[in-house]
Amino acid sequence: MLIHIEQLLTTDEVKHCLTLLTEAEWSDGQSTAGGLARQVKHNLQLDDQLPQAIQVRQLIEHKLQQHPLFVSAALPHTIYPPKFNCYQKGGHYGPHVDGSVMSTPQGPLRTDVSATLFFTAPESYEGGELVIETQYGAQSVKLDAGDMILYPSTSLHQVTPVTEGHRICSFLWVQSMVREAAQRELLFDLDQSIQTLTVERGADDHEVRRLSHIYHNLLRQWMEV
Repeated sequence: MLIHIEQLLTTDEVKHCLTLLTEAEWSDGQSTAGGLARQVKHNLQLDDQLPQAIQVRQLIEHKLQQHPLFVSAALPHTIYPPKFNCYQKGGHYGPHVDGSVMSTPQGPLRTDVSATLFFTAPESYEGGELVIETQYGAQSVKLDAGDMILYPSTSLHQVTPVTEGHRICSFLWVQSMVREAAQRELLFDLDQSIQTLTVERGADDHEVRRLSHIYHNLLRQWMEV
């Protein structure tokens, strides 16, 4: 399931973040890759401890915690602190699958959901599509600045070469309360229907209450906390 979150960041927030990120000193992204990924990763990455990275990361985390579509789709238990990359001058990231476990200060994090947040406008660079393999074939993603894409971390994916301009994004992972992608998808569809019916019929409607009852009992059955 691919979920497109439009305008996670406003236009002004994107401009502010881009100013900070473009002023920062970038390093070779290969230094942070492990195993097979090192052979296919060709980009720049920002040191997590730089003040610019910390400031933008805090903004993203704040926005995600408040965004109902993100919460509904990811059902986050733990969010890996957002990181930042830049592709330019032919930079790319060949086909790969994200590591199943990431280290955090709080302990290991299982990667269930991956996310990419775009900072640069799609018309400002050539190439740089995020290509995600799904059960329906490869899906090419190149979003507006401020938009985010969510997809299962089990997916094979790549970033095509950026031949003109530069592409700056943030990326992160989520350990979900619900491990199985198929279960998360069912819960997401059910939750979206409940939200729509709540607007149309009101929260006191019998069918709305019934569906909400089903949703929470399924979540209770499937979640890990």
